[in-house]
Amino acid sequence: MADPVSGPDLDLRLVRYFTVVAEQRHFGRAAGALHITQPALSRQIQRLEQVLGARLFDRTPQGARLTEAGEVFLARAGALLRAAGEAAAVTQAAAEPSRITVGYINGIFVTPAVRELRRRFPDADVRTLHLDWAEPREALLAGRVDAVVTRLPLRTDGLRVTVLYDESRVLVVPLDHRLAGKESVTLDDIADEPLPRGKDPLWNAFWRVDPRPDGSPAPDGPLIGAVEDKFEHVAAGQAVAIVPLVPGATLRPDLTAVPLHGVEPSHVVLATRAGDNHRLLTAFRKSAEALLTGPEPGRDR
Repeated sequence: MADPVSGPDLDLRLVRYFTVVAEQRHFGRAAGALHITQPALSRQIQRLEQVLGARLFDRTPQGARLTEAGEVFLARAGALLRAAGEAAAVTQAAAEPSRITVGYINGIFVTPAVRELRRRFPDADVRTLHLDWAEPREALLAGRVDAVVTRLPLRTDGLRVTVLYDESRVLVVPLDHRLAGKESVTLDDIADEPLPRGKDPLWNAFWRVDPRPDGSPAPDGPLIGAVEDKFEHVAAGQAVAIVPLVPGATLRPDLTAVPLHGVEPSHVVLATRAGDNHRLLTAFRKSAEALLTGPEPGRDR
């Protein structure tokens, strides 16, 4: 009977070296980034090529160019490294049930559930970690956190996601905007107003309400990478923005928020790795569902 797992014996260290060379497109720069010598890096890549039975790079005077086989392998190498990281994280979590790291993003308070976990397990190492809005999924799968309280939308494959509570959404505009001071607005009021864009299609669909209920696209605003950039563009009059209503949170003094009616609320969720159920994580999940029912401004995380 054929061995179902037969195939090349890949050294993940060599796979990581390959991805760095592919990113840098230059053996010298890649060697510097990896803190090894260029000849040593070349030998390691040659070992990987021998294992795979394929040339991965064409060496040129300008650097290193991926071959067709290299392009094919690169498309899978990142997934291979992420899968290995996830396997290690899950295994470590199972082997070290006395430690847990809880992630959270801006405007979300995890303190009540964390305090309860520390009270119930005084000998456990319970940590918290602030994450950027785009980091939760990657941080979970890479093992940087064991649980994260964040906002949808979020790619949920490989995750267990539980909705904790909802937040209304509001429109943020400059103080001199035509809609500033209104009791409320609807999507019809901002039909022609550009909204900031992110790189995540799920984020764009939800936070830009794109497409609109009638199928029309939301007007494009500036491309952003951080929340601060979004508010800067709004203050400059280049866009308006839809954000969650977080009681107690303060906007910059040149902006104001107007209630936005007729849109789905923002959903705050607890996300963990699917199948990860060690005792501390199970206890935190129960505490989060019982205690994280809305913002608690003014508390330490």
